Amino acid sequence: MLTEATELHYKTATELVALLRAGELSCVELMQASLARIDACNPKINAIVTLDAEQSLAQAHKMDALRQKDTDLPALFGLPVAHKDMALTRGMRTTFGSLIYQDNIPDTDSLLVQRMRAAGAISIGKTNTPEFGAGSHTFNKIFGTTLNPYNMALTAGGSSGGAAAALAAGMVSLADGSDMGGSLRNPASFCNVVGLRPAPGRIPGWPNELGWFTLGVEGPMARTVEDVALFLSVIAGPDSRSPIAIDALGSVFKQSLETDFSGRKIAFSPDFGKQIPVQSEIIAVLEESIKYFSLMGMPVELAIPDFSDADVIFKTLRSYSYAATLGRLFADKQNLMKPVLQDEILQGQKLSAEDLASAHRKRTRLYLQVVEFMQEYDYLLLPVTQVEPFSIDLEYPVKINNIEMTTYIDWMRACYYISVPGLPAVSVPAGFSRNGLPVGLQIVGKPRDELGVLQLAYAFQEATRFCDLYPIEQDIRSDNQCYPDIT
Repeated sequence: MLTEATELHYKTATELVALLRAGELSCVELMQASLARIDACNPKINAIVTLDAEQSLAQAHKMDALRQKDTDLPALFGLPVAHKDMALTRGMRTTFGSLIYQDNIPDTDSLLVQRMRAAGAISIGKTNTPEFGAGSHTFNKIFGTTLNPYNMALTAGGSSGGAAAALAAGMVSLADGSDMGGSLRNPASFCNVVGLRPAPGRIPGWPNELGWFTLGVEGPMARTVEDVALFLSVIAGPDSRSPIAIDALGSVFKQSLETDFSGRKIAFSPDFGKQIPVQSEIIAVLEESIKYFSLMGMPVELAIPDFSDADVIFKTLRSYSYAATLGRLFADKQNLMKPVLQDEILQGQKLSAEDLASAHRKRTRLYLQVVEFMQEYDYLLLPVTQVEPFSIDLEYPVKINNIEMTTYIDWMRACYYISVPGLPAVSVPAGFSRNGLPVGLQIVGKPRDELGVLQLAYAFQEATRFCDLYPIEQDIRSDNQCYPDIT
């Protein structure tokens, strides 16, 4: 069912950079290999929705010429990268997955993209996303649905689903994403890759209408933890245009991921202390995977903070953010928006000042409770997703363990509960269910301790190496299959 691969397209970003720096691989050769891989797999998976092959090759030629003149090469020198279709890319179509913006060509790059380009990465195109990033199943009326490379009948997750699927199929080694309620972590779990939700302000968002808003963040995705750390070292760091930017430079993430975990305490809950429903298949994989921590000398205790207010906090602030950013569009273009997005905006427009004040008071209390808990424990281990990857024909799961999901995001609580206190969290491959589907482990750390989160994730990765299990090659290569269009 699974296969191991040693082809160029499955080499890590760290390995590829080393080859490029040593002159054992040219930027043009790597770009040609990446474009060939996209040509072979993307027609079936539908992960990359905008591609500029001609410009990408031209840029690779320029990079090779630069290497001959300059030995001080930037961190991501010559790497092909793909950007989520929510990030602004100068001169390259950015649709936000919406018919409203299907012909939109920005005249500027977002800060995230600027930093990747400055680090020597070559932007090849955009990855698919649900409309305005709403939901964790990647489909829209412009590009259709992104399929899961491990089972083409199932979702790749979202909203960074195109990024996760492109990584899993070896189309790129790095891809950016964003995460409000799990959009970096959910698709990473579904596609057996690594997705890090950093603390708010670690990667400043610009341009950003809601500069003080801390529920949504941008972040890195890759196939390995060390690649995520490399990526984060480039895109993290302060920027005066963001009022919440963290002052620390991204270079802090260049230090070793190997560390001594002696004396560290780890808490674990497979279902948030029975506060949320989780499929038995997910729990079975996680209970097996946490045994590795004991083998590494880190015993795990069953413990969890009280997240009972997290649901109303998240839903209130999420609806507010959609109303604040999309309300003007909604007035004239609501007929072009999917129903759940319309409902989200309407809900936000109905909120009162007391609704928002109550959400902020409860969020502050929850943060303090979680911080107190994290004074006793260094890490918290949790499920990433409450369900296995589901059918592409479903918009979202409507039941878990026979419990009704009342909204399109209820099934994502395992992730968005962690978004509320703003703790850094990573999804790292943790094994496969009895149905052969990827399952991620969510590692949550202390406030702003992304390095610690990555170090524990790296230790777990090296003990398990689930990241080396790739999709079956003959399944993901194109047979001219059309991808479905969920409306």
